[in-house]
Amino acid sequence: MLRYLTAGESHGPQLLTVIEGMPSGVMLSACEIDRELARRQHGYGRGDRMKIERDKAQILSGVRWGETIASPIALSITNRDWENWHEKMSPEPEFRDESIAVTRPRPGHADLSGVLKYNHSDIRNVLERSSARETAARVAAGAVARALLSTFGILVGGCVSEIGGVAARFTRDDLGAIWSAVADSELFSPDPDAEKEMKRVIDHAKSAGDTLGGVIEVQAIGIPPGLGSYVQWDRKLDARLAMALMSIQAIKGVEIGIGFETARLPGSKVHDEIYRDERVIGRGRKVAYYRKTNNAGGIEGGMSNGEPLILRAAMKPIPTLYEPLRSVDIKSHEPFEATVERSDTCAVPAALVVAEAVVAIEIANFFLEKFGGDSVSEIRRNYGGYLEQIRRA
Repeated sequence: MLRYLTAGESHGPQLLTVIEGMPSGVMLSACEIDRELARRQHGYGRGDRMKIERDKAQILSGVRWGETIASPIALSITNRDWENWHEKMSPEPEFRDESIAVTRPRPGHADLSGVLKYNHSDIRNVLERSSARETAARVAAGAVARALLSTFGILVGGCVSEIGGVAARFTRDDLGAIWSAVADSELFSPDPDAEKEMKRVIDHAKSAGDTLGGVIEVQAIGIPPGLGSYVQWDRKLDARLAMALMSIQAIKGVEIGIGFETARLPGSKVHDEIYRDERVIGRGRKVAYYRKTNNAGGIEGGMSNGEPLILRAAMKPIPTLYEPLRSVDIKSHEPFEATVERSDTCAVPAALVVAEAVVAIEIANFFLEKFGGDSVSEIRRNYGGYLEQIRRA
């Protein structure tokens, strides 16, 4: 089982990730992790914090000479802005200063519920950890998971399909082409025309002191049939993927395949008909069975079915507005405008990178659950035997 924990505050000295369960023999370098961290900081509409931070990962344990050695992997990401916060966020009691307490909760954020739950009088104790800055640590963990998956031909990518009501138009006939187009886009959009309009609405929102959300789509290819299970609720692939996506800050909805559209269509228009042709194995498929449509998004009965995985998530607008909404001061109980923290106008492209990361982690987890071994060579033997089994089915 692959599991991980993150630690660190938004303006603390660093973010930390510890990953346990990675087998030995996976090729991994800090450059691979840094590449994903740079993608997370990318995107039109990001705020001033991205001008300060240039996220780099330091591998502290679990990797020797570019290869995992099966011990826990520890990663750190330094917060460059810490130099401006070392007294305000110091763990030492002599720096306590009640006069700088944040007492005006932002609507839509963890602020108010957090101070009520943990009995805080300073909202900073909540916002520092609930901040989306934490997702840098998850992207680092996702990069490690990607390294394992790519060893077995499983690739994860995605695109931004909508921002502020502007939807991209694209087909999924060639996911590689989509990923290539996205790599050249400031908004990770596969549709250049839609991207121009997305930038326009972002600019308008910024000038109005407002924020925008959108829809992201994660795709994965090379997954064999049979990851996940129908035998218990918590072993279902779709259930765990949905939980992973919903755990990302600001995500308010998840769908798989055509998702909510299935509720509006008859079964004859929803379910993917099954075909069999031995020749498709030669074209890279894991099994001779295939479907001409993929409304299910690659998952049936809580298990992967061999088709590409298609997942979408809806991200709400960021709660920090430069034209603040009304709130109530938790100290004086007087009405005020909410606190303004440094923030983005639109972070949907960053959310895509985080979504890819958590999806990669869950796929890797299910992959190890089914084919697990202590080394890549052992997993390869287990996986090869399974592929031979399903090819004969």
